[in-house]
Amino acid sequence: MEIFISKNNLKNTTMKKVIIVFTLLTIFCGNKILAQSTNSDELVVPLSSPGKPYTLKVGLVSGSITVSVNTGKDIIIDVKTKGGKEKGEMTTADNGMKKISKGNSYGLTANEDDNIINVNTDNPNEAINLSLKIPQDVKLKLSTVNDGDITVNNIKGELEINNVNGAITLNNISGSVVASTINGDVITTFTAADSKAPMAFSSLNGNVDVTFPSNVQYNVKLKSDRGEIYTDFDMAIDKTEPKASSTNTNHSGMYELKKDDWITGKINGGGPEVMMKNMEGNIYIRKAKG
Repeated sequence: MEIFISKNNLKNTTMKKVIIVFTLLTIFCGNKILAQSTNSDELVVPLSSPGKPYTLKVGLVSGSITVSVNTGKDIIIDVKTKGGKEKGEMTTADNGMKKISKGNSYGLTANEDDNIINVNTDNPNEAINLSLKIPQDVKLKLSTVNDGDITVNNIKGELEINNVNGAITLNNISGSVVASTINGDVITTFTAADSKAPMAFSSLNGNVDVTFPSNVQYNVKLKSDRGEIYTDFDMAIDKTEPKASSTNTNHSGMYELKKDDWITGKINGGGPEVMMKNMEGNIYIRKAKG
């Protein structure tokens, strides 16, 4: 069942599943109390089981994502267009004529079912900025493609972050991270790292810069094609020669030789694997001070 509700006539319902479609003029919803500020485009998404671990997935085609902590029980989503134009706003074009903006027709959708929340937009041509305030203990999956960075602050949980044309910045994280971008830096600072979870950090064009607590124990696997690798940990490096491998090319019995130029080592005796890789840029493995 879908209920169509105008911005000025938001009602409470009692179904278990939440479906929210947030556009310029209309909200489509299906169960709980959903609040919206009159001064900004804000949604409140309640969890089916507040206080328990949950999964949050946010996917954009164009725009930025910022996540921080909400000490309450709900997911709070604030959305703005990149240009910040209001409905019907006019700007002057080069020819002196007035251009009328289309307004905030970004078609943001949020779906909650049994502590699993999916947030997407059905208008890939509209670049937006999403700011989310969320409870702790989350399995967080964030992705964007164009025109935006991803920033996460002070979150405890399991993070999977993907970008294409933008940076990834993760500050004061407690838990585990898998983070990858094509064009941009990957910068992560841990207050506490999961001692049992493997992790990975990669960028094609950008630095990979990760700060760990001083007592972490990891096996590291590192590769920077056109950059340098730095650390202030007393890391035990595997100094054996890189190995050559052969692959059958099916061309007159010839084989292609490949040299493994990964650097491997251990931090504080070793543990789960942490992989860091880039092509253009440096890799920094830092030890937290204090």
